[in-house]
Amino acid sequence: MKEFVTHNVRRFVVEKPPRFRFIPGQATDCTINLPGWKDKTNPFTFTSLNRDKVLEFTIKGYTKREGVTKKLHELEPGTCLIIRKPFGTINYHGKGVFLAGGAGITPFLAIFRQLQLDGDLAGNTLFFSNKTSSDVIVEHELREMFGNDLVLTLTEEKKVGYEYGEFDGAFLEKRISDFSRHFYICGPKAFVRSIKESLEHLGADPRKIIIEAGFLDE
Repeated sequence: MKEFVTHNVRRFVVEKPPRFRFIPGQATDCTINLPGWKDKTNPFTFTSLNRDKVLEFTIKGYTKREGVTKKLHELEPGTCLIIRKPFGTINYHGKGVFLAGGAGITPFLAIFRQLQLDGDLAGNTLFFSNKTSSDVIVEHELREMFGNDLVLTLTEEKKVGYEYGEFDGAFLEKRISDFSRHFYICGPKAFVRSIKESLEHLGADPRKIIIEAGFLDE
């Protein structure tokens, strides 16, 4: 099954293999089981929970880029996908601050949903940056989850209910009072690198800054 969650992001629901489990925040390499596509893979993050009877992926479409992601958005229900063992280092290590840019929110969604199920979401904060309000993935759910602990920022639109601007050092220093916490970052490479450097400059412990291992080395 597939359905739009924003104008260019779809939620994909697929069959779950028996006894398949993952750690919230992890991803899998996915292949489309069709001629001409079996040698192409792309990583996608799980946004469902282990207790769910299906697997869910929330994936942004890039219509101008040829590849697995574009093809996936064109598929009809019933197509077979090949998924592999889960991997990834964006796992929950304790209460802290989550900073996401655009589709970088996806590894956090399973973490948030599991924490909410466990009654342990309170005490975490989410800063979520997008270009416009129409780009915000599952905004209603995030507002219900976080309440006043959610800060939505827009970089290309000024609108009531959202802050305007980039996540630079001044922004972080103004809104974060405790830099001894865990910091979870996911988004485009330039976004992740800039925030990581700003946090370290502001006194955050590099050992408590969680990003995908090797992401900035690629």
